Amino acid sequence: MPLYKSIYIDTSSQILVWKITESYEKLLGEVQLNEKSLLRLNGMKSQLHQRAFLSVRKLLQEAGYSDFDLQYDESGKPHLNPNNCYTEPVEVSISHSNNFSTLIISDQKVGIDIEMQRDKIIRIADKFVNNKESLRLGDTNTLDYIKKLTVKWGAKEAIFKIRNEKGISFKDHINVLPFELNEHQAIANLHFNGLHRQYTIYFSELDTNFTLVYTMEPQSQNPKQQSC
Repeated sequence: MPLYKSIYIDTSSQILVWKITESYEKLLGEVQLNEKSLLRLNGMKSQLHQRAFLSVRKLLQEAGYSDFDLQYDESGKPHLNPNNCYTEPVEVSISHSNNFSTLIISDQKVGIDIEMQRDKIIRIADKFVNNKESLRLGDTNTLDYIKKLTVKWGAKEAIFKIRNEKGISFKDHINVLPFELNEHQAIANLHFNGLHRQYTIYFSELDTNFTLVYTMEPQSQNPKQQSC
């Protein structure tokens, strides 16, 4: 299907969301891949993952880029080659879940995550929720509990994508302060290796059972310069 949603955060930051309804063959016929990406695609055993991979390239096209502009550093963090609007590599973060894919492009360091809301998250909550931020099932109904846990996971995933530092623990180093679902934002703190950083987390729902979460590096230094 066409682009599902486009969100302009500011003049230099944009979120794009794709709902994957196309077949593998259709998506493949509509994008161009570099040699390395084609090898990655052919090595994927799941067609769901292949379609997600290709839909991300569709999102890049929507934003005026292509697979040939997408690069990864030594640690696997992605960025985009500069185009006519940027003189330096452009920040990008990518995520996909089930039949949704998304990316955020900005002149600031950014992180994004999309997650399907599932009961399973209750069973694994103790792996990423610490004692300070623990949620008790009796405090809210089961559906809200799942949604809040999904936001917490997405927030920590988004922050990790920004920092991309080995050793960061979701449970031990990232703390999400109490929030309400109708507020659509929260505060999270990262404490790691002497670094103390506070992030504003933004979240929303897609199709009632998916959660989209993103954040930006606070007080980012040396933003990329735009010429248009």
